[in-house]
Amino acid sequence: MLRLSSILFLLFYLSFFVTRSQNFTISGTIKEKKTGELAIGATIYIKEVKKGTTTNNYGFYSITLPKGNYTIICMYLGYNTQSDSIQLNKDLVNDISLVQTGVEMQEVVVSGERPDVNVKSSQMGQVTLDMKQIKRLPAFMGEVDVLKTIQLLPGVKSAGDGQSGFYVRGGGPDQNLILLDEAVVYNASHLMGFFSVFNGDAIKNVTLTKGGMPAQYGGRLSSVLDITMKDGNNQNFQVDGGIGLIASRLTVQGPIKKDTSSFIVSARRTYVDVITKPIFTHLKSEFAGTRYFFYDLNTKFNYRLNAKNSLYLSGYFGKDVFLFKDNESGFGVETAWGNATASLRWSHIFNSKLFANTSLIYSYYNFSFSALQDNFEFKIFSGIRDHNAKVDFSWFPNSRHSVKFGLNYVYHIFIPTNASARSGETKFDLGDIIKLYSHEAHAYLGDDWDLTDRLRINAGARFSYFVHVGPFTRFVKDPFTKLTDTVVYSTGKKIKDYHALEPRVSLRYELSKSLSLKASYTNNYQYIHLASISAVSLPTDVWMPSTEVIKPQIGNQYALGVFKNFKENMFETSIEGYYKDMKNLIEYKEGAQPQDNVKDNPDNSFTFGRGEAFGAEFFVKKREGKFTGWVGYTLSWTNRRFAEINSGKTYFAKYDRRHDISLVGTYEFNEKWVASAVFVFNTGNRGTLPNSLYLFEQSVNVDYGGRNAYQFASYHRLDLSATFTPDRNKQLEKKRKRLEKRYVKKGKDPAQIVLPKKYAKNFGHSWTFSVFNAYNRHNPYFIYFDTKGSILTGDFRVQARQVSLFPVLPSVTWNFKF
Repeated sequence: MLRLSSILFLLFYLSFFVTRSQNFTISGTIKEKKTGELAIGATIYIKEVKKGTTTNNYGFYSITLPKGNYTIICMYLGYNTQSDSIQLNKDLVNDISLVQTGVEMQEVVVSGERPDVNVKSSQMGQVTLDMKQIKRLPAFMGEVDVLKTIQLLPGVKSAGDGQSGFYVRGGGPDQNLILLDEAVVYNASHLMGFFSVFNGDAIKNVTLTKGGMPAQYGGRLSSVLDITMKDGNNQNFQVDGGIGLIASRLTVQGPIKKDTSSFIVSARRTYVDVITKPIFTHLKSEFAGTRYFFYDLNTKFNYRLNAKNSLYLSGYFGKDVFLFKDNESGFGVETAWGNATASLRWSHIFNSKLFANTSLIYSYYNFSFSALQDNFEFKIFSGIRDHNAKVDFSWFPNSRHSVKFGLNYVYHIFIPTNASARSGETKFDLGDIIKLYSHEAHAYLGDDWDLTDRLRINAGARFSYFVHVGPFTRFVKDPFTKLTDTVVYSTGKKIKDYHALEPRVSLRYELSKSLSLKASYTNNYQYIHLASISAVSLPTDVWMPSTEVIKPQIGNQYALGVFKNFKENMFETSIEGYYKDMKNLIEYKEGAQPQDNVKDNPDNSFTFGRGEAFGAEFFVKKREGKFTGWVGYTLSWTNRRFAEINSGKTYFAKYDRRHDISLVGTYEFNEKWVASAVFVFNTGNRGTLPNSLYLFEQSVNVDYGGRNAYQFASYHRLDLSATFTPDRNKQLEKKRKRLEKRYVKKGKDPAQIVLPKKYAKNFGHSWTFSVFNAYNRHNPYFIYFDTKGSILTGDFRVQARQVSLFPVLPSVTWNFKF
């Protein structure tokens, strides 16, 4: 093994310097000409040497070649391919502005990737989705949803109706790293998972990595969902929006200084509460005091200092609020939860081969519940706050290497479940507010390396360090939970630390131009944990750090796949198999409750175990033409083993589902009409239900089955949508007629009407009609047991009843742009 490592290092070293003196570098930035938006993932291809590269998240590319004459081709789906001839006898800077195709989406595409990235890339389990494609798919109540779309991909499972979070290759919802402009989003759902927090009008790019995680990502075991916001149009002012049945949204963007600086502000709010309140009040309904709403606000500003330096400031603010008040009884409830993020980034080009991005990031999530009865008030609250600093470098030494390295530091403040109570002016002593403090640091190095023309290796490592620090009070208890000692740690005092080296490697061997084999191994450590008390993921779930009691979660994932494209990359297919083992998973002990934290350490409520997941994923995607879409199928197993749960026996995870199928299709009839359909089928979720109920001494006793031994009925659903975009010339004619009426009413000459060129060019609107659950399937949400009769009269009986959430739901949304 040592000899093999030495040989690989020698080859790696020599590949940097062979013919170095004869090489030159061409680099630059690629952007959209119409809006100035940076192009993420655009392909630069050198025809003569049949090599290429892609732009990073800041539109930067670099490729090093021997001296000579070359044809440089730039490809970005949805835009005209550009080709230029260059004479490379020195380092060149070549910025490219992309021009959109004549018809904006003449051929719908599934992503903005290069057509053969499925075969050529060394990356496994990574999918990039284009927002234009996402917006064409059926959406619940007309609200475009990024999270719902990724759940249609193989290996990604939805939590189910009315549940937040998603599950990737057997991992839990806390094992997914969700980033918005590099800031961590801890709760990505509104209304218990029915809507995501991401407003599609503000999003530019969505990339999901579920296997072979590159070295620049870490801190989670299962996946990375990396979402990039739009920068804002730096050429013209633009307004986009939509009005739906339950929510409306508005996005405004434009130049602060043309070609130099721009902004985007995007807002969304539901208004069901505004509509229903007067109705319930008039009808004197028992729901008259009930209100629910959520809102989102995305903002971003950027400034191009010069050709080598740019600044970006972005933020997200979102909140859910549920209110109930009964004026007669004086009883009221308020529940609120939400996220806030802010990112300040500076991108710098050192030279044609070295690019850097430095970021200062803030993330915050909080949950609160309060109940008021007369003068008595009770509150529960929890949350997490991060302060993050990081620097990332991209180095392109030659055409065979793309090296990434960087440093990251995070200061965490955890607020596990805390409680307070008062009666009038009297406050009850429920203990001090619990806060847990920790520091987390990472350093990484990774290289995407073409070892030969057929063999590519993406290898790297990530060093991680985590330390739990004071102030902190440890309550030491005996096996009978009796307090035996108290240890007090001062501010900044180290309580417990952990460190690890996390290696990753992905291999791609190209059998032919359209066929390749891939393999990967990923080792991850996760130092923060989400503890859920219920069978479903809710905002009440609590984030916890690693402590002397809670060990870091450790995951090892192995994957093997075959990737094949057909008909000049029109069809993309893949088969991937994976195996994942997980250690130090966290659950509440049986019978434990979050409120048990009062005058106790939160980590005393947990138990720890192991997990295992394995399966196969099948994927077929049609990329081009009037009809596009994909078919995904996952066959998988997921189990858990905890010494203090289920008598120590192995049991299936609650989201273990043997079969998971997604059919997604979009058809463009003409420039006016586009229709889409989504069908999903999966084996039902698992739960713990009674095996039997029996009578003993005139009372009902329950005998529960094993943990998650019961499997609910299979889930399946069909969603449909159609989008109608009226002819733009007819829209302008209607606008002209409306103006004519105004001119005549004011005594002006209608012949003087001149529509602004910008208006005539950019104005447009569309109608989206959608149907959720088209054939009215009653999918199970939960099961409860109803009792009837009496033990004394001998007619006592118990009946299981299923609760389903939504029947068929039609919706309509009007979208506009000018």
